[in-house]
Amino acid sequence: MSITAIDAKTALILIDLQKGIVGSNTAHPVDAVLKHVRELADAFRRHQLPVVLVNVTGGAPGRVEQRASGERPADWAELVPELDAQLGDLRVTKQTWGVFASTGLADELRRLGVTQVVIGGISTSIGVESTARQAFEGGFNVTLAIDAMTDTKAEAHDNSIARIFPRLGETGRTREIVERLDARA
Repeated sequence: MSITAIDAKTALILIDLQKGIVGSNTAHPVDAVLKHVRELADAFRRHQLPVVLVNVTGGAPGRVEQRASGERPADWAELVPELDAQLGDLRVTKQTWGVFASTGLADELRRLGVTQVVIGGISTSIGVESTARQAFEGGFNVTLAIDAMTDTKAEAHDNSIARIFPRLGETGRTREIVERLDARA
């Protein structure tokens, strides 16, 4: 499906683009993902729309069969410099897969009048998909920038894009999203 509209008050949410995650093995080249993410961030900033930079520093406390273990480097949760983080960007640190759980982000976006979110980041099937589900359930229009995301497993990435995302919102490429933003001006 292609993008039909970009709302007047749309926010960009970039998930887990931090040193400890970007350095993982991914299904798609991270350099290309970061290039697209940066194009989106630059366009949103140019149009004075909110940019939300999200990192993760822990996990939910429940029992799981598989959990990351070991000591993380001190800079593991630092956002990558390619994002060119700005003072006006919203920064959110999460402890769960999706950014809307227990962070207050939904209330902040509503306070700003945001009705739509564009989402990108790593990992497609975990942080991005969980955030998209929560945004959809919270009443936001959801757009997923499919070339501004990747996963550690190609089959997980492909499943999210082909089977899950069309049920949560609209999908499109960075170029299409930026063109829609620019056409509104």
